[in-house]
Amino acid sequence: MPLNVQDKKAIVADVGAQLAGAQTVVLAEYRGIPVEQLTKLRASARDHGVYLRVLKNTLARRAAQGTQFEPLADSMIGPLIYSISADPIASAKVLQNFAKTQDKLVITAGLYNGKLLDVAAVKALAAIPSRDELLSQLLGVMLAPVSAMARVLGAVAAQKATGAPAPVAEEAPATVVAAPAEVTAEAAATEASAEPAAAPEAGTEPNVETPAAE
Repeated sequence: MPLNVQDKKAIVADVGAQLAGAQTVVLAEYRGIPVEQLTKLRASARDHGVYLRVLKNTLARRAAQGTQFEPLADSMIGPLIYSISADPIASAKVLQNFAKTQDKLVITAGLYNGKLLDVAAVKALAAIPSRDELLSQLLGVMLAPVSAMARVLGAVAAQKATGAPAPVAEEAPATVVAAPAEVTAEAAATEASAEPAAAPEAGTEPNVETPAAE
């Protein structure tokens, strides 16, 4: 059913409002994609805050006039689906992720921050982690020490629950204390007095007194 003038004006106004708050626009051909697949693509776009719409190129050019996306006019050729987002990455990511499973969706061009993007640049933009992904990674880094501490405390609690004995410290070896010099000398003297007298040398007589003659 052809659009009347009022319908066309409404579409141009709607798309123009989206472009006014957008950072990125990506164009893609959609020939031969089943309706149910396009429905899934639209649902994914809504989930990521992306405005996705099949547009007549004449209306899209009119909506882009006077905006930073006007340079895309030369790329508005053929049956195109327009992906528009305030997030700099979301519009490229939604189309690129869908194109991985549906080869009939062909990305043709894009524009980000006033610069035209070719297909390779759009794919590179789509590969950048989103804000939510970056926040998730940052949160993971911040929680890593907390998780480690939680694991340690959990292990201690489990050990207590099973009644495992606490580790016993090893006994220190006995210390040998040197005896004082006085005690050492006294012991030596005692030991010397306890030794038997030396035996007389062979060939000598013992010194025995002879009783006097009466």
